[in-house]
Amino acid sequence: MQLLQDKIRSDGTVKPGGVLKVDSFLNHQIDIPLYNEMGKEFARLFKDQGVTKILTIEASGIGIACIAAQYFNVPVVFAKKVQSKNLDGDIYTSQVHSFTHGKEYTIRVSKKFISEEDKVLIIDDFLANGKALIGLIDILDQANATLVGAGIAIEKGFQEGGKALRDKGINIQSLAIIKEMDEERIVFED
Repeated sequence: MQLLQDKIRSDGTVKPGGVLKVDSFLNHQIDIPLYNEMGKEFARLFKDQGVTKILTIEASGIGIACIAAQYFNVPVVFAKKVQSKNLDGDIYTSQVHSFTHGKEYTIRVSKKFISEEDKVLIIDDFLANGKALIGLIDILDQANATLVGAGIAIEKGFQEGGKALRDKGINIQSLAIIKEMDEERIVFED
């Protein structure tokens, strides 16, 4: 998606350790017109999949998932990283390692929001090592729900997550795939 690539080039910065900082438009301050275009593109890419729910993980995936959901006319469910008093009843859980934060999380989704009748599209802001997607897929497997695919805003194509998941037959559609990056430049796959 050229619009997203242009925004990454103009406003993104690469920090030491392979961290792409896009907080001015994607995951701290949000560029709503950009999110809207991303939502339209996810709707185009997955329009024939019969999506009944969108699943994401807190926090940065929620905004993109919500904008995309309006084009599918379906609810968004997000996996919580912190146990809370308002997360009652039976829950699905999975372990996820965060590349950005360098720590393990237990993610949680109430069983009342995902069921075997659901055809679920996962939406997230980043795909690097694939751990968040693996955790979300594990939750869908526990629910016997159908995964129709994953829509990713930015994929670090030079890391193994996307390739490994595609090799398992998962339909991953990333709007911008970075082939290589350093503090001086960002190169996208064609």
